[in-house]
Amino acid sequence: MSLITTTTEERHAILQAVREFAETELAPFAQERDEKHIFPRESLQLAGELGLGGVYASEDFGGTGLSRSDTVAIFEELAKGDPAVAAYISIHNMVVGMIDRYGDEAQRSHWLPILTGMTGFGGYCLTEPGAGSDAAAIATSAIRDGDEYVLTGVKQFISGAGEAAVYVVMARTGDAGARGITAFLVAGDTPGLSFGAPEKKMGWHAQPTRQVILDEVRVPASARLGDEGGGFKIAMSALNGGRLNIAACSLGGAQWALDKAIQYVHERFTFGEPLADKQSIVFAIADMRAQLHAARLMVQDAAAAVDAGDEDASVRCAMAKRFATDAGFDVANRALQLHGGYGYLQDYGIEKVVRDLRVHQILEGTNEIMQLIVGRETLKVAS
Repeated sequence: MSLITTTTEERHAILQAVREFAETELAPFAQERDEKHIFPRESLQLAGELGLGGVYASEDFGGTGLSRSDTVAIFEELAKGDPAVAAYISIHNMVVGMIDRYGDEAQRSHWLPILTGMTGFGGYCLTEPGAGSDAAAIATSAIRDGDEYVLTGVKQFISGAGEAAVYVVMARTGDAGARGITAFLVAGDTPGLSFGAPEKKMGWHAQPTRQVILDEVRVPASARLGDEGGGFKIAMSALNGGRLNIAACSLGGAQWALDKAIQYVHERFTFGEPLADKQSIVFAIADMRAQLHAARLMVQDAAAAVDAGDEDASVRCAMAKRFATDAGFDVANRALQLHGGYGYLQDYGIEKVVRDLRVHQILEGTNEIMQLIVGRETLKVAS
């Protein structure tokens, strides 16, 4: 897959279009979608028309082919409109990227036009009730039966479950461990595929999260994505981009919260003067800006490493994901504090962003797993 190198003017035009989309299709409806748990199908289809359904997929089947450096800026802008919807678009793009990179010509020609245009959505099924951080321990089985595979198992915490046109499902075709895992493309209307009740979550209310249940689901051998036993490699390769995108979503949500806090401390008067004149507030705003600036630089550095194919790209993605999602949640939480009691009210939108950003420290690999990746690699290099 070749990436498009954008000029400064092209990048500016792309981000301006994304910003306008976020301001017109996401931000005005974010509170209602959160309160009523509305999955914004129509807005997502408009995102597909804008090219956001396949931001780093190749152009031959509708992708945009942008670099990771460009796409992290795109996801930051989307998250300023609504972090929950932006995060779903990120997950959808992970699915598109896996099919584009590892799919054969038939798989790519069938699924990519649907997914890049977002007339159909993608779901990523890795996590299970008993296999989260230890992804190599998945128990969902895929048993070969002639020209078919029979898939049986349960996937947990699947974004877009029940809405997706296709699911990338990781299942065990071999012995225990990473080498026994294979990836499959399972259409959303396949017999034997069903979904659990919607999870009652702290945040991310604008996207459904449910179990994906596979009860002897039969798929043709042609639905296998990549080689048998190559699923874990596919899953891990997709996570670099996923970690970058979710880090960028944290930046966008937190930047929105910081901007709201800056506006509020200028408007709110206490003891005869605006909050913005108080030194403690000035120091807090300075720290919040510095946190986001440092996090943004780390995300940009990791994105550049992925684009360049650097050997330490995975470690830099892990560092960026951990730092940016921690910083993003902290900044949003401090923005709530600066609003006082008003920050706790739904009307101001701050508490929604706090709830939405909290899960970013858990998904795409918990931040403790990010520490493990970075620490082990650092000790290996030092030895």
